[in-house]
Amino acid sequence: MDSNSISEPKSNGVKKGGVRIIVDDNDEGLSPTDLSEMLAEGTKESHDRAENCQFVKDFLRGRIIKDVFKRATAALYFVYSAMEEEIEKNKDHPHIAPIYFPVELHRREALARDLEYFYGANWESQISLSAGTKPYVDRIHEVGEADPVLLVAHSYTRYMGDLSGGQILKKVAQRALKLPASGEGLNFYQFEGITSHRGFKQLYRSRMNELELDPEAKQRIVDESNRAFGFNMMVFSELEEIGNTIKEEVQEQGFGHGHAELIQKDDFNKCPYYAAKMAANGNPTYALQLAKTLVGHLPCQVALAAWVAIFAGFTAWYLL
Repeated sequence: MDSNSISEPKSNGVKKGGVRIIVDDNDEGLSPTDLSEMLAEGTKESHDRAENCQFVKDFLRGRIIKDVFKRATAALYFVYSAMEEEIEKNKDHPHIAPIYFPVELHRREALARDLEYFYGANWESQISLSAGTKPYVDRIHEVGEADPVLLVAHSYTRYMGDLSGGQILKKVAQRALKLPASGEGLNFYQFEGITSHRGFKQLYRSRMNELELDPEAKQRIVDESNRAFGFNMMVFSELEEIGNTIKEEVQEQGFGHGHAELIQKDDFNKCPYYAAKMAANGNPTYALQLAKTLVGHLPCQVALAAWVAIFAGFTAWYLL
């Protein structure tokens, strides 16, 4: 590839590069045989499947159970620990050195801070590698040991997502879980070493495209990236099952409803259905809580409007 076709950004304050899954439409000088283009095109279906799995769809709608979010953070910690351990071991490898940006990209320490926020100082004794995450971690160690060029695929798949869609997930999680505006619990999504995501990803992509790889090696990287998406979906499926189990347990206790984002430890008084139940039992505090919640919660506003309409109908019928 002609080194003049993509130049490194001069004004974004970044000396090393970053990545992102989505290739900008206005990039010039790219060829269909460039690795970044092959990855974007070759992983499109996997990317769509991952985005449309139930766990991700629920997440984007703000239907987040705090315990599941904590487990997801732990799963990411094990994945990034494995990936960054192997990247460190292979940082002088000819296919890894050009895309080695630990200060800008590495997430292990950020995830450790998030886990300390959620679990406390002894967080390491409270988390473990889950059955759904273990195959992903094992595969990363396997390629790091036997075929380091495939680490390019794992780096691409994870870091690109973090710098694009991950920023959306950060806002959703912060709002749904009522996390502090200062960023505690969300350090994973904060790339303090990057001043321009756009400039950073362009630089990373240019470095990736300059790797000396034959067509077969490029295709193997695309295949491994699709495999990485599959591992991520395994983790999502496991988290979805855990979330469903938690919701079933809550329903068995008599507090069941479809708004999983409200189901958090010591937070049942914020649930309109629970408040309604307590108000019906004559508790004025919960009657007030119910009124406040109904006014502020869109689905309940719709339900309230329906109740008012039904009541008005019965009243009109009676008066007639």
